[in-house]
Amino acid sequence: MREAELWARLDQVLPGGYASVWAEQVVLADLGGRTVRESLVEGLPCKRIWRAVWAQLELPQTLR
Repeated sequence: MREAELWARLDQVLPGGYASVWAEQVVLADLGGRTVRESLVEGLPCKRIWRAVWAQLELPQTLR
């Protein structure tokens, strides 16, 4: 997964510009206590980041 796809998925599940704010403020345990933005800066794979987001938001299996 590329970063553009990660952002597209985030925008889909967190519409109205909320994805950007959420990505900066919500700390995810599955990412070692990092936010989405911190994880991207540190070079974590986008697929891993998306799986952590998916679990945190309790999204349906179809969006995994």
